[in-house]
Amino acid sequence: MTVALAMMFGLGGCLNDLGAEQDARPEEGKDSVVNEAFEYVEGELFVKFSPEVEAMLGNISRSGATRSGVPSVDEVLDIVEGYHIERVFPVDSRHEQRTRNSGLHLWHIVKFKGESAAEVAKKLSRLGEVQSVGLNYTISRNYSGKSTPLSAESLSRSTAKAGSKWNDPLLRYQWDIINDGTLLVKDGISKSVKDADVQVEKAWDKTVGSPEIIVAVLDEGVWIEHPDLQNNIWVNENEIAYTNEDNKADNDGNGYSNDRYGYNFVDQTGKINWARSGDTGHGTHVAGVIAAVNNNGVGISSIAGGNNGIGGVKIMPCQVFSGYNGSTAIQIVRAMKYAADNGAVILQCSWGYNSGASNPYDYGQSGYTSQEIWEQANPLQKEAMEYFIHQAGSPSGPIDGGITVWAAGNEFAPMAGFPGAADIAVSVAAIAADYTPASYTNYSTGVTISAPGGDQEYCWEYDESIIKVPGAGDLNAAIGSLGGILSTMPLEFSENVGYGYMDGTSMACPHVSGVLALAASHIANQHRIVKASELQQLLHTTATPIESFWPAKKMFYIYLQEIRNYIADSMPLNKYKGGMGSGLVNATALLNKLDGVGTPMTFPNIYVGVGEKSTVLPARYFVGGEGMTFSVSIENEAIATCTSANGKLTFEGLKSGSTSATITTSGGTTQKFLITVRQGAGNLGWM
Repeated sequence: MTVALAMMFGLGGCLNDLGAEQDARPEEGKDSVVNEAFEYVEGELFVKFSPEVEAMLGNISRSGATRSGVPSVDEVLDIVEGYHIERVFPVDSRHEQRTRNSGLHLWHIVKFKGESAAEVAKKLSRLGEVQSVGLNYTISRNYSGKSTPLSAESLSRSTAKAGSKWNDPLLRYQWDIINDGTLLVKDGISKSVKDADVQVEKAWDKTVGSPEIIVAVLDEGVWIEHPDLQNNIWVNENEIAYTNEDNKADNDGNGYSNDRYGYNFVDQTGKINWARSGDTGHGTHVAGVIAAVNNNGVGISSIAGGNNGIGGVKIMPCQVFSGYNGSTAIQIVRAMKYAADNGAVILQCSWGYNSGASNPYDYGQSGYTSQEIWEQANPLQKEAMEYFIHQAGSPSGPIDGGITVWAAGNEFAPMAGFPGAADIAVSVAAIAADYTPASYTNYSTGVTISAPGGDQEYCWEYDESIIKVPGAGDLNAAIGSLGGILSTMPLEFSENVGYGYMDGTSMACPHVSGVLALAASHIANQHRIVKASELQQLLHTTATPIESFWPAKKMFYIYLQEIRNYIADSMPLNKYKGGMGSGLVNATALLNKLDGVGTPMTFPNIYVGVGEKSTVLPARYFVGGEGMTFSVSIENEAIATCTSANGKLTFEGLKSGSTSATITTSGGTTQKFLITVRQGAGNLGWM
């Protein structure tokens, strides 16, 4: 399946395996089982210290140290040259307490020279003061393909579709958003079936998105200045943008400099890049599916992109791939925690390890075959995922907790790749425009739901035909591109058009993230609170059954390098039955189920540091709050004060302590809350 291999990231972004089966924490005096068959960063490893030695770690400053403070650890590391130790997760004073409650502050990176990382890891694993130790495995890319650009001719001929809610001219080509069955019809045979889409059109009558909802995109960099995306890019208002290497201020104190529009974890900079040699445009494509601006007369429509710049959900770029560079386990987990700590409630991950059931001849090293093996090999990754799931969102916000969404993978294997296959995650398989499983998609074990991912190989034969699109003139579909997913692209990878087709579980994944974001927006607009776990459950129970639409078998096309041409092949669909998760994601059914679900919001308790300020939008916590005014009375104004301006309340901490307070709306509603003022992280000795 050469074409699928050449487009692996566009077809789901599968990655080479990070590790392999190993024991749980070894007994004292016994080497840990370190698998050296997989690539890892030499001279680095990560260590989780036991809680009993936490007090000894106080000499590790925010910038790191040359000694851990734990005698037995330092004795082992004295055998290597110039070692350096620092926390995996930088201090964010706003969330340091929950970081410690989760145990993530105990994870450290050790860097050294003079001996192999595998050998040092084995020695450290024998120490009782070390809870876990492992290699920093690299995540290498096994894809090279880019999108099929939308032709400039097609772009120039496109006009808004009659009767559509939005005036975006390319919506007519987006069968994944609204499938009317008119695309992919040849000789009276259709590979496009009406309503084989995410059923979002009626859902837009309830909400078009809310800027309160943030989706973190862990991917290649997102082109934050794309005309169809820029209004829906998350902005860290308390931070300044990257300008040059001399300007590395961390104005908001979250541990990351210049992260005004997200963060580049590959290059450790606030500068997001999206067009390096080796990039594919994948991150920009994924972002457009979720939140391209709707009804702006430009380009495509999206699931939760608002209405002409109003109401769209926000995309938080968390760049974990850049050019030909891979990533590492450390960079991935940092991105996960950053997303939770900076307001994201959905973690969009269009990548994953190869399926444990994949064919190694075609796809290289197979991945994990069970959750237990994945957890044992990746304890830090599991903890970071759990941190996002339990700590993202807010008990006083619309979503309490977070949801991680993953591509199932593209090795047409009967098992999803991890981490998405874990029981705490959502793993998304891909369908074509006629409800059938895409010819590449993983299925069965670990898959929880399906979404439109496209299937250009299924539609390859259409490249020699001229497809008639009503009202749009003739469209030449190269390599069956209309069978793929149309979305935003950097100009560099789309022949300066800015839009292109990709297919894969990578493309199915953001459809689910987008629907979840739309659902979260609906909850926010109702001024209610729903647990993330409840929303995740409803996502599956409202999905559309798809198996009744399947024929006995499906023909698709494989490109053979030897003959430099495509040949026909077939996939018996009976083996996919029961293997595509709960069905096809359905936005309208999900939002209908969410009417009145959850509990009403209440004004939150306020936590602020001495000499610091915290700003709150009170309108979000009251039904009809957008038209109200608010006043706050504080029992002890020696501890904190509150000022009101432009619909915002700003609380300032004056001295340590707690005081009760009352908020009153212009409608006469009152609520009591608590203000807690405490010293900053540095004064508490947090390092």
